[in-house]
Amino acid sequence: MRRALPPLRALLGAGAAGRLPRPPALRGLCGQPAGEGGGGSELSVPPSFGFLFDIDGVLVRGKTPIPAARNAFQKLVNAQGRFVVPVVFVTNAGNCLRQKKADQLSHVLGVPISEDQVMMSHSPLRMFKRYHEKCVLVSGQGPLLDIAQDLGFCQPITIETLREKHPLLDVVDHDRRPNVLYPSAVELPKIEAVVLFGEPVRWETNLQLIIDVLLTSGYPGNPYQHESYPHIPVLACNMDLMWVAEAQSPRFGHGTFMVCLENIYKKITGKELKYEALMGKPSKLTYQYAEYLVRAQAAERHWEQPILTLYAVGDNLMTDVYGANLYNRYLEENSRKGSKSRIQAKAAGGRASATVSQDDEIDDSWENELASAAAAHCRSVLVCTGVYNPHTEVPLDTRESITETVFHGHRDFRFDPGLVEPDHIVPDVDAAVDLVFQLENFAPD
Repeated sequence: MRRALPPLRALLGAGAAGRLPRPPALRGLCGQPAGEGGGGSELSVPPSFGFLFDIDGVLVRGKTPIPAARNAFQKLVNAQGRFVVPVVFVTNAGNCLRQKKADQLSHVLGVPISEDQVMMSHSPLRMFKRYHEKCVLVSGQGPLLDIAQDLGFCQPITIETLREKHPLLDVVDHDRRPNVLYPSAVELPKIEAVVLFGEPVRWETNLQLIIDVLLTSGYPGNPYQHESYPHIPVLACNMDLMWVAEAQSPRFGHGTFMVCLENIYKKITGKELKYEALMGKPSKLTYQYAEYLVRAQAAERHWEQPILTLYAVGDNLMTDVYGANLYNRYLEENSRKGSKSRIQAKAAGGRASATVSQDDEIDDSWENELASAAAAHCRSVLVCTGVYNPHTEVPLDTRESITETVFHGHRDFRFDPGLVEPDHIVPDVDAAVDLVFQLENFAPD
């Protein structure tokens, strides 16, 4: 016998350790309006908050717009089409340039969106300047060379180019094996890093060639060298295990491809695949960069009021909610430490934690920008139009509900029940905007 319960109860158990209690009146509920909208403040008072919107499952499902999205964004712009609050679109997608995504959003939402409001999962790679002059292998789909060069990489090589230069390496598909082998006219330079932009199309080819590069220290035509550990740097974007398109169930995401790569590498070598950096939600670096873009918008509009609260609106507990809550924890710890931490950071050479692993890869000028976080809170708002399903049935016997407690986040992120508890749950993005305006007592003209 089964009963319908909110999935979070099964996921979190009796309680969420480490989370501060929140007033029940501030929570929206799936299937119910979050609020009647705010009143009181006039637009002459600059906003003290900003929005971080996920895209897939919040604004669109695949290429199909979610109906509530247009209505929500009509509330976020004035009669001239200018945003009345800072808005950044934070997506884990990485298969196109920011301008193309901005154009798509403009069409879907019916309001003008600039590329400076769009943050792809790979956007923080602009900060990793020490790799920009090196030869890097890039994996994913879409205009990979254009994306890599836009981010600052001068010598990117695609999987397809590597396959053309080393035709003996890709032999899973018998129909693609070359009939006649010609020596390559141009020798490739040593590959010094691997950049994973997103899920590729031919997984077997990408997995094989990336493993070849890692096990030969950047010379994939050579025999494997099992003693070459740690391997050359790997920078990965977008850790989503699954994502929502038009299908009734979630589809494989780049996180699934990464699981395959990690397990193949470990099976062959007996050692863990290591990442130089992980980008995209839920990494803290992604939210630091997003806050930087929010502050830049406020400065451009000459809004002198500090942006104190970020509202992250998403559909995925393991990425959107986990990431927003993780960043909120960082902001609150920063606030408690106060000026003491800044003094210590300067004494240590200005270094501050920015990635899951090796923080000192980030260029100093960007590090200084990111370290000056001004927000006090990052609130998570979960919508019910994507991955999250409020009507999931869970068994009476909790021992049967193991699937509800499986952590779908990345291997290098520790599961913390408190980080997957959203601050607010609302039916859709329109209700999310209403709720935030109500909480902030914000009433645009």
